[in-house]
Amino acid sequence: MRFEIMHLDDIDGSAVDSTVVDAASVNRIVQQAAAMGQRIYIRPADTPDS
Repeated sequence: MRFEIMHLDDIDGSAVDSTVVDAASVNRIVQQAAAMGQRIYIRPADTPDS
């Protein structure tokens, strides 16, 4: 399964960038964001698994 991860603006919460990653990468990205105090939003990607 693939997920879209969006980094959110600290002021208004709007998405400033996004990337699609596989499930194995989600934990690493969440840990990095937590360590840096970044706000992120994660949702299933619209792209099919391949």
